[in-house]
Amino acid sequence: MNETNNTQITKQGYEKFGSGDIEGLLSLFAEDISWKTPTVAGASFTGQRNGREDVRKFFTELGESEEFSNFEPIEFIAQGDKVVVLGKSAGTVKSTRRPFETEWLHIFTVKDGKITGFLEFFDTAAMERAYQKATTA
Repeated sequence: MNETNNTQITKQGYEKFGSGDIEGLLSLFAEDISWKTPTVAGASFTGQRNGREDVRKFFTELGESEEFSNFEPIEFIAQGDKVVVLGKSAGTVKSTRRPFETEWLHIFTVKDGKITGFLEFFDTAAMERAYQKATTA
């Protein structure tokens, strides 16, 4: 696969996520995909996931935990089997009703027309604040 095809596959993933087509999104992933997000205290879906079924659980738990008001991939950079995406998102943590806003970076590995790896970076401090339950004095 060339870089243009890898970028198109990655863009299809964002389109499917944005439209709520999680099954369609999962179909773009290799069966043995490696999926890693930063750990956030209070967020059950963060950390390392392995395999398509484990990533399915990630999206279920993400949907149960957060409501997005904005999720925007802004720039796509491809080289070899890697596609790097710069973006931003905003929303609310459902359990705390606290808002969040963060810029993020996603690194996809695409081999033989399937996404085989995902690595995410974002402002973990902002997300942990949003997941923090209010305390009383």
